[in-house]
Amino acid sequence: MLKSYLLIILFSIFIVSCNKNLSDDERKELWDQAQTQGEIIRRSGTPFNLATDPELAMRDAENRLITGGGLLGNAATLSWGGDKEEEQQNITGVGMPINPYLWRATLETINFMPLSSTDPFAGTIITDWYTSENNIGERCKLNIFINGQDLKTGNLRVSSFCQTLKKNQWVNMISDEENNLKLENAILNKAKKLKLGSS
Repeated sequence: MLKSYLLIILFSIFIVSCNKNLSDDERKELWDQAQTQGEIIRRSGTPFNLATDPELAMRDAENRLITGGGLLGNAATLSWGGDKEEEQQNITGVGMPINPYLWRATLETINFMPLSSTDPFAGTIITDWYTSENNIGERCKLNIFINGQDLKTGNLRVSSFCQTLKKNQWVNMISDEENNLKLENAILNKAKKLKLGSS
């Protein structure tokens, strides 16, 4: 920890000494370059790719930089066990921008699927491919996004991606919006039960 602070101080001194001879226009140009979408995403250390999903990459990058989960910060850790009141205070204390019941309900609802990545501050849960024992010729993965602190339908979005095996090659299938909606409803119902159980 002390090493990180020392590096930051030395880096700051270096930047200040380099900027002494810069004009106001040059400083403004450097600032503008540092505020581009690509630079913000690069500094944050987000695992999401700007080229494939710019909206998700930018949202995750901003959340990481605000919460200290970027390159020089420490990722926050949350525990869902223990005292409910203390847990709620901890969540509020670290500034979790999403509803904790939706987050927990989502993880419990899809606990049979392998997870690829999760980020409670960006509100993203991305699963790996899952194949059921009953249908080995089909596999699916989920991208789940939680926005806002309110427990409501508009703050949850499920996107599914499925493929079928044809001639030893996985072929994309059309996304089933009805199944996405059923999964959203199942998560919302579980989140409501978790909230009722905690009060």
